[in-house]
Amino acid sequence: MRTILTAVLLACAVIPGMSPAHRVPRPDPPPAHVVVDTFYVTVGIEVHDRLVPYEDDVAVGATTLAPGVELDREGNLRGRPQRPGVFATPVRLCDKGHCVEQRVTVIVYDYVSWRPRLLTFLGRVGIRLDGEIGVDGAPTGVLPTYTVTNASKLPRGISIGPDGQVGGIPILSGVSRVPVRICVAGNCSGVVVTVIVV
Repeated sequence: MRTILTAVLLACAVIPGMSPAHRVPRPDPPPAHVVVDTFYVTVGIEVHDRLVPYEDDVAVGATTLAPGVELDREGNLRGRPQRPGVFATPVRLCDKGHCVEQRVTVIVYDYVSWRPRLLTFLGRVGIRLDGEIGVDGAPTGVLPTYTVTNASKLPRGISIGPDGQVGGIPILSGVSRVPVRICVAGNCSGVVVTVIVV
């Protein structure tokens, strides 16, 4: 009899959702209140970034995000990171008297020297060009960002994306020298990307 009773109890214990009263609800993840909540920076390099709330007219609580990095009331991140590490700080966001906290993470890397992998691309008129600038020496897990600082220098039909992809279908032959700013965890440098179309 004891064996049968034990088997019944075990069976009841493993049947999920026998009764709503016995269910343990899983907490919903907290809603995101800012567009980006993680920032990658480098020791000793001035930070120029911004915390952007999803809603307009949100007041940001000024605070220290990491040693040497401050967040002001306009949402600007400023300062020079002092030591490497991962720093997570709750930031107060208020809109019309209603306030919430959003955890903001600053990941600070030691200074690492990096260099662009490829700066010259060859293409032919009417044929798709597909390439990537890339970098060597970036800290693991950090994606570089690429910004064309003078779009008028791009050859017609070609674009350089924020991920470093160089692509499109060239329309005219010629040599174009395109200024591009590459940033790796806030460590930025200007380069010239050469596109040769024949």
